Formats: sequence, structure tokens, C-alpha cells
Amino acid sequence: MLGLLFLVLFTPGVSESLCVSSDLEMSYTFCDSMAHAFMINLTPCNIINTSVWKAVLSWIPRSDISFLKIVFNVWYNGAKALHWKEVLCSGADDKYSVCGALKGETIATTFDIKGARIKFPKGNYNIIVQAFSDDSENNRIICLNITMIVTQDAF
Repeated sequence: MLGLLFLVLFTPGVSESLCVSSDLEMSYTFCDSMAHAFMINLTPCNIINTSVWKAVLSWIPRSDISFLKIVFNVWYNGAKALHWKEVLCSGADDKYSVCGALKGETIATTFDIKGARIKFPKGNYNIIVQAFSDDSENNRIICLNITMIVTQDAF
């Protein structure tokens, strides 16, 4: 069983299910072919009547996290719907637990995703989440391709 867990965590190109329910299906793959020690889980697994998702993250970064910029690109039914960037760690007064993590150190954290307050219309979403260890976005440390299928309108 432990061997299967490591196979899933370290195998590139394998689609990992985040959650499946009657109104939502979410899964992710890595954007590159490199092996990653990464796992994320979301609860609750629904879009209707949900104000906040809880995310549980386990990750072993391949570089120190003294600076961390996250870039989100969201497509809805094939059309670009959102482009958003946020610096999470800058080395000064960082408020996130991942800030300051060292290469090879296991990050295990839980956080809220308040974007679940958005009323997502029924359809297919493709979300690319990239993390960079520099402001110029040259040193990408992880990239996730998240597929989100909303099967019922949340209105």
C-alpha cells in the first residue's frame, strides 16, 4: 500500500482526483514531466451551498521557498476567464507557513480557499496554477493543470 502511495505521488503525468460529487468533479496533473512529491485534498467536495473549501497540502519543494509567487490562469468552456498573480512569500513579514521552507523539507499545511464563494456556472474549467521562486517568473517550482467540471448551476 505504501508503495502505491509513493508511485502516485512521484509519477509524472498521472491524473490525481481532488474530489467527485454530484455537482463537482476536480482532478489535476502536473504541467511538466518531472516527478513531484505533492498531494492536495479539498473538502467539502461540492459547489452548491459552499462558502469555503478547506485544502490540505503536502509538498516537498525542490528549492528553498524564500520567495513565492503564484500565478492562476482560468479558462471557462475554452475562453480565458481570469489571470491573477499573488506574491505569497517575499522574505519580509511572511504570513504563510510555506514561507521559509527549505529544499527537501516536507510542507504539511491546511488553508481555506475562499474563492468557493463564487457562484460557478455549469461547465468545464481548466485552471493552470504555477508557483515561481522569483518575481520574473523564470524559476517555476511547480505547475498544476486542474480540471474542474461543474455539473449543476449554483444559482
